[in-house]
Amino acid sequence: MPKFESAISIDCVIFGFEAGELKILLIERSNDPFKDWLALPGNLVKQDEGIDEAAGRILHELTGLNDLHMEQFHTFGEVNRHPSGRVITIAYYALIRINSQKELKPLIQFAKKAFWHPVSDLPKLAFDHSEIFKTGFNKLRRRLNYQPIAYELLPEKFTLTQLQQLYEAILNKKLDKRNFRKKMLSYGFLKELDEKQKNVSFRAAKLYKFDRRKYGKIFQNELNIE
Repeated sequence: MPKFESAISIDCVIFGFEAGELKILLIERSNDPFKDWLALPGNLVKQDEGIDEAAGRILHELTGLNDLHMEQFHTFGEVNRHPSGRVITIAYYALIRINSQKELKPLIQFAKKAFWHPVSDLPKLAFDHSEIFKTGFNKLRRRLNYQPIAYELLPEKFTLTQLQQLYEAILNKKLDKRNFRKKMLSYGFLKELDEKQKNVSFRAAKLYKFDRRKYGKIFQNELNIE
């Protein structure tokens, strides 16, 4: 058998939604290569740990987030991805409610800081992380019509404007307000609450929440949001 001279790493593509914007979780690197660059949370897998275990450890060490459900979505294995040698990356993906998460804080010196960055003006990232992000973003778009992703990103109580902003951010296009609301309300998975927004400087809008049972059942069939 030949001697193995490659390494395995994990990179995490974590999406959130806040203040009408779709966001991605990034770190600022402390070490070379790409010192001071922005990057996805990622690091090498240790020799004595499994892949899923490594994903949880790496995300926790670099951001402070813990017990987050993530799933593998792609493997990146181009020969010259990393200047130090052959590194094969397994990318993980998750959607979370930002307002339910604690403050982001790296636990090791590998990252200077961790923060949420708007997807709409993302800079060039370290290594091939821009490509990894794009692959994850395309997965998010594909899921939009056949999985209930809005439930995972929006707060428990939300306005129809917030719901539309989320879909527009993912699709990267404007949707007709009247048609969007009519279609969403016609599905029957939105429960209108006897509550309105609080502490806003504009006219408070009605709040809604998902009927989780109906929401999951309806998404067994593909939706056509556009």
